[in-house]
Amino acid sequence: MFRLYHFPLCPFSRKIRLLMSEKNIAYEMVREDPWTASDMFFNLNPAGRTPVVVDAQNELVLADSRAIAEYFEETVQKSPMINGTSVSRAEIRRLTALFDENFYNDVTAPLLMERMKKRLVLRQPPDSRMLRQAMKMAHGHLDYMDWLIDNRPWLAGSSMSLADLAAASQISVADYLGGIDWAGHEQTHGWYSAFKSRPSFRPLLSERMDGIQPPAHYAKLDG
Repeated sequence: MFRLYHFPLCPFSRKIRLLMSEKNIAYEMVREDPWTASDMFFNLNPAGRTPVVVDAQNELVLADSRAIAEYFEETVQKSPMINGTSVSRAEIRRLTALFDENFYNDVTAPLLMERMKKRLVLRQPPDSRMLRQAMKMAHGHLDYMDWLIDNRPWLAGSSMSLADLAAASQISVADYLGGIDWAGHEQTHGWYSAFKSRPSFRPLLSERMDGIQPPAHYAKLDG
């Protein structure tokens, strides 16, 4: 069985959890907090970041969420998440990078700093200016997602893909931290509500970080 080293509010860990669940890949989880990463974990991934997937029986160590996703796409036929024509696959990878990089840097990372790390590690109050900026940037990203959903059944095309998993993972962390205002984003809210009802997503909704509680709507399927 695979072992997944993760952090509960790491969106990249969440993306791989969703992918492995959608592909029905059995795994066990090991929590690795980013501010107390062990020497053993740095030996697995010198970058010191989650997720890391280990198959000890085959002496396999995989790091970086996009590399892990590509590996499982190439080795597990069930529920392909980078599929279609070459153009379709390029669009899936483009949008996955957009959410992994732009959404993360603009929205998720500032929220994690202000509402998680400052509270649990640095023992500092959040910067309200940074929080307002992150929520403003979230509106811009959700506007683009609204447009995508207006023109496609799923974000990258006619079927669910890695782009949807990447987007849902980022949004779920931002939503947990109270950084998403759904007003005016009915299209994306509907897409996300449907995503929350998937069996792969349910475990994420039930988990809680010690010392940080999500908004009341977080775990509601229509919230």
